[in-house]
Amino acid sequence: MRWAIVGFALVLVGLQYRLWLGEGSVPDLVQLRAAIAEQQAANEQAAERNDALAAEVEDLQEGLQAIEERARSELGMIRRGEVFYQVVEE
Repeated sequence: MRWAIVGFALVLVGLQYRLWLGEGSVPDLVQLRAAIAEQQAANEQAAERNDALAAEVEDLQEGLQAIEERARSELGMIRRGEVFYQVVEE
């Protein structure tokens, strides 16, 4: 009977070792959950950026006003008959 108790105790210690220190242990689980949360946050940011880009593409495809605005701001273009004033701040 004494050997059975010792055997069960050794099995229990072995299982506890695997639970706390082995592969797939509790610390590994905590680390994986943190990595999942970080990846989900990155995915949400990417989804927001994708939505903004999709809206911009749709706006550029449908209206000339967005194209004109982009040409003015990024390329410095002006219409015929307009006068361009550049304000230099010191």
